[in-house]
Amino acid sequence: MTLRSKLMAAAALLSFSFASAQAVAEETYTLTLAETWGPNYPILGDTNRSLKSMVEKMSEGRLKIRIDSSNKHKAPFGIFDMVKAGQYDLGHTASYYYKGKIPNSMFFTTVPFGMTAPEQYAWFYYDEGFELAQKVYGEHNMLSFPGGNTGVQMGGWFRDEIESLEDLKGLKMRTPGFAGEVMSDIGVAVTNIPPGELFTALERGTIDALEWVGPALDLPMGFHQIADYYYAGWQEPSAELQWLVNKDTWNKLPEDLQEVLRVAMRTAAYDMYIQTMHMSGEAWSTIKEDYPNVKFRTFPDEVIEALRSSTEKLLGQMAEKDPLSREIIESQRDYLQQIRPWTNISDRAYLNNSVIE
Repeated sequence: MTLRSKLMAAAALLSFSFASAQAVAEETYTLTLAETWGPNYPILGDTNRSLKSMVEKMSEGRLKIRIDSSNKHKAPFGIFDMVKAGQYDLGHTASYYYKGKIPNSMFFTTVPFGMTAPEQYAWFYYDEGFELAQKVYGEHNMLSFPGGNTGVQMGGWFRDEIESLEDLKGLKMRTPGFAGEVMSDIGVAVTNIPPGELFTALERGTIDALEWVGPALDLPMGFHQIADYYYAGWQEPSAELQWLVNKDTWNKLPEDLQEVLRVAMRTAAYDMYIQTMHMSGEAWSTIKEDYPNVKFRTFPDEVIEALRSSTEKLLGQMAEKDPLSREIIESQRDYLQQIRPWTNISDRAYLNNSVIE
């Protein structure tokens, strides 16, 4: 082969390599996402629309997301199974909905009397949280990322005032996750109902009480029209949603698009937290001004003590049965012991010194 032929062959190979690299760089990916929520659901659904917008802009159109709400896929509590099977690439839900299938999933949403949202985010991103989440979900061909936090959730709407532990015996209440087990342990008749059915269940007397989120999402649901007593929370000091990602889908994405998705999820999740804070403040002002029938209450001390005691008992039972449960419980407890003293002398002390009614 002559020198000219060699140069031409090298140029052709270089041109082919550049074209191939450019084709790979310009290849587009469309991911499907199933959400537990209905179409255009405030805050929770907003978070997925924010994610969709960010990944498309950050990737310059190379990564797109198609969102199916619960009215489309018809399985609001089926997100885990659909993402695991690859029916959907992504899912947006709350891990504690699936404690029946994988009990350890609930720890990544919240634990009664556990960490606040900033504490839990710190545990997840700077301590052992992320690694432990992948241990739990990796067995099911999934990755898990924080999907937005509501902050402290309210203890619920009750038709009648709770004045003693006895008032909870036999009460029919919707409350999910580990808190449901705790409530059941102290005598409450617990059920879990999809979000879209909550108002009707309360209105028809199928349930006597329910807890959903907080003012931002409770006010549009209309619970205040039926139940007058609104209780402070204990059960969800930090209610974190999750994005579940099918691992095969993740592995097919180029590294730069994996990073785009990772950054967009983290940003959208935090934005949900601050959006909830803002909208809850607005909604609580509206409730106080426009609905004088609503009475804010805290649970009696004997109720709180019973709930705390039951929580510790049930966590202890989980730790005894499963080594991974014990590892997660101990990790969260150890981190709380480390971080809570700082929370006490910073946030708690400031709030105690700066009371606004």
